[in-house]
Amino acid sequence: MTLDVPNLKDYDAKLREEAAEPTLEVPQGEPTKKTQIIAIYGKGGIGKSFTLANLSHMMAEQGKRVLLIGCDPKSDTTSLLFGGKACPTIIETSTKKKLAGEEVKIGDVCFKRGGVFAMELGGPEVGRGCGGRGIIHGFELLEKLGFHDWDFDYVLLDFLGDVVCGGFGLPIARDMAQKVILVGSNDLQSLYVANNVCSAVEYFRKLGGNVGVAGLVINKDDGSGEAQAFAKAVDIPILASIPQDDDLRKKSANYQIVGTGESQWGDLFAALGENVAEAPPMRPVALTQDQLLELFDGSDTGAGVVLEPATDQDMRGKNAKPKASLEVVYDDV
Repeated sequence: MTLDVPNLKDYDAKLREEAAEPTLEVPQGEPTKKTQIIAIYGKGGIGKSFTLANLSHMMAEQGKRVLLIGCDPKSDTTSLLFGGKACPTIIETSTKKKLAGEEVKIGDVCFKRGGVFAMELGGPEVGRGCGGRGIIHGFELLEKLGFHDWDFDYVLLDFLGDVVCGGFGLPIARDMAQKVILVGSNDLQSLYVANNVCSAVEYFRKLGGNVGVAGLVINKDDGSGEAQAFAKAVDIPILASIPQDDDLRKKSANYQIVGTGESQWGDLFAALGENVAEAPPMRPVALTQDQLLELFDGSDTGAGVVLEPATDQDMRGKNAKPKASLEVVYDDV
């Protein structure tokens, strides 16, 4: 029996080719597109999809034309909007159509509910490609489908914030979006991610970019105040504080929309929709690691820890043996 083993040299060459691609260029000048394109970033699992599904639904109720695009390889941005049903992704659909010799049509990848138009970019299977490049290819296909001619008031892009490769930084690096919204909570990891996005925004602003941070949405707010302290420290507004509430948890788990005037949470998402629309793009001042840690109780973040350098003997362990030295040692005179 013979095994079909991939050519490792070809695979290695392909990876090197991807890594050698030129750095994303930053366009100059102020954005002029009337559509507000807003990129939402946050740590995986922090509640971006929950926030976006309900925000987009409420915006549509308010009479806005809204397009929601999931840019996370998990492809779960639209799951709440569509009652848990999986939305065919652009990457997967494009591959199947190409093999069949057919062209992708908008109805193959874009679906609507409650006035919201939604789609998922998708990504490669685990271990079979770069998720960031999948994002780039997905937007290339959207351009072929007429992305720049579509008539929407808002386009909301759901991006995974704790991935730092170029594909996930596309809206910031290429000025695709006018502003960024951060979703975080009162925990160090989510604020660490939010702080990294602030750093990226400032980096590309210095290169001539125009994207700014509109503000922070605090999800699962338990009232401990770290997220509020972070927003104040980096100088961005809080757009909404979504409480840590069992009713919200249950409704989200059951794929129920709460961003509607018929829900007790309708006013919260209506206010969020207004704040998102009106908030100007700000230039945040990213924190250092030590400044970020100072937002939290030192007992929770390892305050007082001193870095102790390792020695060569530490590294060798049981293999550590004295070595003969050719160094000449002179007695003190």
